[in-house]
Amino acid sequence: MRKLAKAVGVEAMSLYNHVANKDDLLDGIVDLVVAEIYVPRTDGDWRRELRHRATSAHEVLLAHRWATPLIGSRVNVGPAMLGYVEATLGCLVAAGFTYEQADRAWNAIDSHIYGFTLQAITFPLDPSEYASAASQFLPLIPAETHPHMHALSTQVISGTHSGAADFTFGLDLLLDGLTHLLHRSSPS
Repeated sequence: MRKLAKAVGVEAMSLYNHVANKDDLLDGIVDLVVAEIYVPRTDGDWRRELRHRATSAHEVLLAHRWATPLIGSRVNVGPAMLGYVEATLGCLVAAGFTYEQADRAWNAIDSHIYGFTLQAITFPLDPSEYASAASQFLPLIPAETHPHMHALSTQVISGTHSGAADFTFGLDLLLDGLTHLLHRSSPS
């Protein structure tokens, strides 16, 4: 708090006129980040709305690389987060999911967003380095003992596969599964 006060040119005690403590400050900052994420509508196509929400969240969190660990490690009850969750649940319930299904769907999608984003911001290689890295590690994964990893690495080296993870691939798997669940549980 002292460092922050110094950076903004005030005394540390002055900050406490605006926030209760460091946690309050962090919660407020996280809520500002969440406010940048697309909030799904309840009157649209639920898949399109949740896809837009997820891709928006991933992009916002990539832009604020420090935010994902904070979001995942705090109880977030700021106005932006509450509106974001309420809209998400509303979108899913309006589509026909039960509250229990909506809760599980929202959490599965958010787990994909947070996990994928954390991996993207912490992975030690840039996708442009994958082919070079695969060439370097190929001797450690001989075809005789690791045929599938060897074959995949060879594809990355040759450029027939980039090796880059694809956020939308996993998102589409989740949305396809939720679509199947919705059709399976709706009365015929």
